[in-house]
Amino acid sequence: MADQDIKMLIERIMAEARTHQSARFSNETYADEPILKTGRQMQNYLPDQYRKMREISRWQDDPKGGAGRWLSEAELFYRQGLLMADFEDDCPYNGTFKSYFPTYNAMSDRQLRGYFTWRAQVRRGTVEETSTSFAFLYLYELICGIGVDNPLDGFNKIKAFWDVYRAFEPGIDRFARVWLQDYAVFHGLDPKLLRDSKTVMFDNALIELRRAARDLVPAPSGQTPKRRKTSEPTLPLPPDEVREERLMAAINALSTYNLSSSRLDRSHHRDLRHVACAVYVRMARYYDTHRKTGIVASLFGEETAMPYTMFASAVFFAPERHEDCEYRLDPIHIYRCQNGFWECMRIHGSRQKSSKLGEMMRACDQRLRLALDPAHPLKEEKVPKYLAKIIDDEIVAWLSWDAAHQPVKIDIDLSQLGHIRSAAAQTREALLIDEEREDGASAEAEAADSGQPEAEPVADATVEAVAAAAGQDESDEPTISTEQFGVVAPLLAPTPAFAAATPAFAAATPADATNELAPAADAYLRALLEHNAVQAESAVVQSEQSEDMLVDTINEALFDLVGDTVIEFSAAGPQIIEDYEADVRGYLDHE
Repeated sequence: MADQDIKMLIERIMAEARTHQSARFSNETYADEPILKTGRQMQNYLPDQYRKMREISRWQDDPKGGAGRWLSEAELFYRQGLLMADFEDDCPYNGTFKSYFPTYNAMSDRQLRGYFTWRAQVRRGTVEETSTSFAFLYLYELICGIGVDNPLDGFNKIKAFWDVYRAFEPGIDRFARVWLQDYAVFHGLDPKLLRDSKTVMFDNALIELRRAARDLVPAPSGQTPKRRKTSEPTLPLPPDEVREERLMAAINALSTYNLSSSRLDRSHHRDLRHVACAVYVRMARYYDTHRKTGIVASLFGEETAMPYTMFASAVFFAPERHEDCEYRLDPIHIYRCQNGFWECMRIHGSRQKSSKLGEMMRACDQRLRLALDPAHPLKEEKVPKYLAKIIDDEIVAWLSWDAAHQPVKIDIDLSQLGHIRSAAAQTREALLIDEEREDGASAEAEAADSGQPEAEPVADATVEAVAAAAGQDESDEPTISTEQFGVVAPLLAPTPAFAAATPAFAAATPADATNELAPAADAYLRALLEHNAVQAESAVVQSEQSEDMLVDTINEALFDLVGDTVIEFSAAGPQIIEDYEADVRGYLDHE
């Protein structure tokens, strides 16, 4: 009975004409949405824009009536992104979203709403930590040009977001760095935008190493490195400090052993810098002579062109094929696009710091400390004998030159100045003629009459007089105290090796006996002596190592025999140095 009364009451209210004209009611009707929603209904509510995005089909009919095609995931993402480019939402999402290659299709409705709510805040300048997949999705949008005014605007937005979000997720660095570089290349932006990138700085260090290996004091024409005299400087003297600083910075950038962190660098920077640079240049010559490839190629890889995929680790789609172009990131890093296919010309190999270069630099530090800072030695580690000899030669050459060119300090005993004046007066008197003596006497008389004191004779301070007063013979060479350099005096005399010059060093590195050769190495040596390439190749296979490594092993084993490397690489391949053939034959005959 009560329900019927209520229905009748409602019908009467709605039937009155004045009620229809009331401002409290609207003529609009909502057929697709309820007027009131519960909390659960609000969570499931999805604005029409999302529905339109979901309606973009993976299958696309050919407008010309031909066969249709399926869109790739990247192209579908691109089309959906263009539709949602300016969309904003206001429905935060507190859950997590994880996807290896996140796209809109990979999200639930709630995750979609949460993403576009978070993106709206990012575009207003508020970057908050969220699911990492949201961050990657936002970078994908920028890479594809979604929400970007022009390429430079896109570059700046990628960089700005990366700079902020890396504080939340450092792992984003390895991807964003490559994408930012690819973005600049793809859109032909100014390479100067990337001058502070790790890639460019790494390349610049490689360029400096190559330049030093090629340009710094090449071996004299017709003279092989083995004939170089120890007294000859490897680098120009006096040192070119600007160039040496540049080379040392490159070495530190690419070496696992950083010389700038060494204790010796703080107290003897100039010495360590010159020796380290000279050793690097000598090692570059060694690689040119005894290896198939130069030092940079051996440590970091060969420079070659290889196919390249732009934004390989991202969801990326370009609606048009890229025009043919060439982009020079730096002199040894060049991109080329032809018929839509990209290639990259650069040094393909290790992009990490070199442990072998680190071994060289640590050995420089360790052996130079024996001469300059023996109170703080480094633990000796085994290094090839040829490397130790190169380092010792450079230490001797540098310290000898530096000692000989130190400013000489001359101490003059001021108490002897009276004797200097007296000797100078006597010499002056002996050189005067009679007329000059008479003029001098007249001048003295006039001075006496005028009451002015007689001027003291000006001493002609010749080198001989000063030397006599100081008790120093003119022919004596200036002596320099050993404490000034931290080395013993014999080091300054010409010596064949640093070990003979420094007793402490000789004690620290006793000479090893000649190593016995393995059968494969023995066979390889005999094959080289007989110029038998087939047997040499067979010996390499028998050794189960590369030819470079086998040659190094033999050179190391025979170093004590001749005091030098015996095998070098020439245009015709590895060969025994002619001067040492007799020594090698004798060694093989007496094994």
